[in-house]
Amino acid sequence: MKHNFGAGPCILPKEVFQEASEAVIDFNNTGLSILEVSHRSKEFEQVVIEAEALVRELLNVPSDYSVLFLQGGASQQFAMVPMNILPEGGKAAYLDTGVWASKAAKEASKLGNVEIVASSSDKNYNYIPKDFAVPADATYFHYTSNNTIYGTEIFEKPAVNIPTVVDMSSDIFSRVINVEDYDLIYAGAQKNMGPAGATLVIVKNDILGKSGRTIPTIFDYQAHAKAGSMYNTPPVFSIYVSMLNLRWLKAKGGVEVIEQENIVKARTLYDEIERNPFFKGTAAEADRSRMNVTFVMDTAEQEAAFLELAKERGLIGIKGHRSVGGFRASIYNALTITSINALVDTMREFEDRNK
Repeated sequence: MKHNFGAGPCILPKEVFQEASEAVIDFNNTGLSILEVSHRSKEFEQVVIEAEALVRELLNVPSDYSVLFLQGGASQQFAMVPMNILPEGGKAAYLDTGVWASKAAKEASKLGNVEIVASSSDKNYNYIPKDFAVPADATYFHYTSNNTIYGTEIFEKPAVNIPTVVDMSSDIFSRVINVEDYDLIYAGAQKNMGPAGATLVIVKNDILGKSGRTIPTIFDYQAHAKAGSMYNTPPVFSIYVSMLNLRWLKAKGGVEVIEQENIVKARTLYDEIERNPFFKGTAAEADRSRMNVTFVMDTAEQEAAFLELAKERGLIGIKGHRSVGGFRASIYNALTITSINALVDTMREFEDRNK
């Protein structure tokens, strides 16, 4: 049995793979593959309608927010956010907690003034800065809720009194959030929602259309909202599989249920890291991510030996990012406690072999 701890394209439930594979051959008895069906067909229009309804239901999205399925990943959102809501010459406040937060700030700086209110770069992003001040004259405050490379996560929205934008690419649908705390949420699909290709944007309508900018239509949230995410050909397959995955999440009991499962999974792995003398966590304990667990060993030789054992035991994708080294176990929604236990067992086996 293989256990997929990969940090990029997400693990998905087997039921979703099965339904998606059937649709690749014949989508909804149309005689056409989901890969070739018209995005203007009634059958696919129903997919988009259901996908949006599931997002609204699972996250309790208020009616005055638009739900959009776009392309370009979170990286495109780094530019679309300031294009749409930052006036020319305006200021935006950014919290720097890792590579993706830093890249978001860099893109925004091309469109206006960016103030980095705090950064954890001094300790290789292994903690979340606290007690920082956000300038009152900033148009919005931006942060990244989960830092996949460094294994840190922000569970409570920082207390700020200006519109807040959050990149939730790697922890959306993993825990309960209050959408009304945010003015704009964006997330690449490929962690907890579906396969790579679609990007989810949830935006409060009344913050749009006020930047004074002339925005290319393809980058204008209002154009996409008016067209029901159909301004141009959407990422059909990614939206369809995301819909299937959100159905699966709803059938499990929703975000409230999956959050409790995620708490247990993360606690089980962190407990073993704390107990086992061969492993050491890299993220500050108070800021540990439930989605990406990062840990190292004392020597490169030990790490190479453990990685080889992990491969023998069917543990895939646990090699850490080069910025941190060691190991990273990404434990997204569809990863079961069985896989966590398999990793823990392998860690204990390594310990027994090397006492």
